Amino acid sequence: MIRSQDDIGFSFTTKEELEFVNDFRQILILENLLPPMHDDNLKLLRFLKARKSDREKAKLMWTNMLQWRREFGTDSIIKDFNFHERDEVLQNYPQGYHGTDKEGRPVYIERLGLMNVEKLLEVTTLDRYVKYHVQEFEKSIAFRFPACSVAAKRHINRGVTILDVEGVSLRNFTKPVREVILQLQKIDNDYYPETLGEMFVINTGPGFRLLCHILKPFLDPETMSKIHVLGNNYQGKLLEIIDEWELPDFLGGRCTCENDGGCLRSDKGPWRTLKEISMVNMDCSLRF
Repeated sequence: MIRSQDDIGFSFTTKEELEFVNDFRQILILENLLPPMHDDNLKLLRFLKARKSDREKAKLMWTNMLQWRREFGTDSIIKDFNFHERDEVLQNYPQGYHGTDKEGRPVYIERLGLMNVEKLLEVTTLDRYVKYHVQEFEKSIAFRFPACSVAAKRHINRGVTILDVEGVSLRNFTKPVREVILQLQKIDNDYYPETLGEMFVINTGPGFRLLCHILKPFLDPETMSKIHVLGNNYQGKLLEIIDEWELPDFLGGRCTCENDGGCLRSDKGPWRTLKEISMVNMDCSLRF
């Protein structure tokens, strides 16, 4: 199983960085806070960076992460959680991973404006959707990032998000939906820090201002600096960072994934095609 990110191109930029991570590791070991499956240089570094290298704050963040994983069942969620309603959910809330950008980072696309809340809640519950979100994040850590690293021949540990907000309105944001958005934002920020490379928000309108009002208080300045608002004139910028054969046609590219039911159902990417993914030894049936 590919677990240690160090084996696929990760190296510390300075000797001091390595020493800082080793010091943090020793603190966690002494307090019995470092389960073997989470003893990973990159993961430790991500938590340190998220707390500006403050060891005590990073330790608290790490401790909260371990507690959440125990309570949520995160360590086994890839194997244990069957999101059988996935296809129906994607019909009512189009989203998914699709290819890589020119740097080799996995691209995640979400068409928030096409979300049909009423029909979505007919086929799933918000609690199950949150579990699906976490399961997909775990797949990225376990499969997508390592496979992208092999394909790019360099370390990949962050992704690119394209958020299409065309058509977003108050109707999309009922109180339960707002609560789930905040819950997902907390999960992403607190338990998977430093995994966002860039986010491109396209087709912005009044609904985007509402979304910003909901999320802005919970985003730190560094995260905000990674978010690019492109409005309706976005195709040129997206094609600067993503090759046209990797970008779906509805975003100005040439890909349709016709044989896979459309781009947002295909889960297209090196995690599906590279032989190296066979190194992953998981006793479960996965759709990759």
